[in-house]
Amino acid sequence: MENRKEFTFPSADGRTAIHAVEWHPEREPAGVLQIAHGVAEYALRYEPFARFLNAHGFLVVANDHLGHGESVAEGAPRLYFGEKGSWQHVVDDMYTLRCRIGEAYPELPYFIMGHSMGSFLTRTYLIRYPGTVKGAILMGTGQNPDAMLVGGKALASVLARKAGRENVSDVVEKLAFGAYNKAFAPNRTGYDWLSVSEENVDAYIADPLCGGMASTGLFLELLDGMAFIKKPANLRHMNMATPVLFISGDRDPVGGMGKGVRAAYDSFRRAGVRDAELKLYPGLRHEILNEDCRAQVYDDLWEWIERHNG
Repeated sequence: MENRKEFTFPSADGRTAIHAVEWHPEREPAGVLQIAHGVAEYALRYEPFARFLNAHGFLVVANDHLGHGESVAEGAPRLYFGEKGSWQHVVDDMYTLRCRIGEAYPELPYFIMGHSMGSFLTRTYLIRYPGTVKGAILMGTGQNPDAMLVGGKALASVLARKAGRENVSDVVEKLAFGAYNKAFAPNRTGYDWLSVSEENVDAYIADPLCGGMASTGLFLELLDGMAFIKKPANLRHMNMATPVLFISGDRDPVGGMGKGVRAAYDSFRRAGVRDAELKLYPGLRHEILNEDCRAQVYDDLWEWIERHNG
């Protein structure tokens, strides 16, 4: 499409070309939103929301994270970030994109939004690169108990030593995602937890760049990242003046049916974030941008961005 530009830039891992997308409004942009997608999906899934923001004069950018979408090096496995510490490569790639767009549009207000795993990456970004965005939206986020993180890491570490970080494991997959569908039994598919909208669930299943089993290594990196963003000492490195919106469905199992979202929100407030908001949609599940009532979600997100764009 004419106002969609796709390009690549070198990853912080030193071997992968990161695929990225810019969606341009018809007029001069009034601001920028950068999107960080979730696990087992990719940037172009956010095109409908990007087009909505384009209509409001915003430039939207996103990249496929390492091992996702078109950001997979030749011979590398899908849904694999890399060796230990590669979570930071993914966050650094987000910062590289932010700098690239910022150089092209230095005067524009710059916002960031992360969904699901992307929300955990964005929370890491806010700690590692404080003050580089005007506001942050954390969508489909959560906060797991320490015992779950420690136990999951111990099990995944054993499996990684036996079979390698690049390999997948049914045990790890069930540990990570197996419980999500239980609340929605009897299940029509293995992904009922994603959305109330059956059309969206079916589209996700049919998409060759969505789903699949994440590597044990990615799971280990995710657990390390989730532990990092929970620590109060790390949260104190954030810029406390950066506004943050927590937004999720109250039937999203990633957010503990709202409890984990609230816990994350409370941790930001305790850390000293001066402008933090929490919005939970009754009955909605994980992918609130793709529900049948998404027009309301789009409007609510735009209202928050516009309110903080002054």
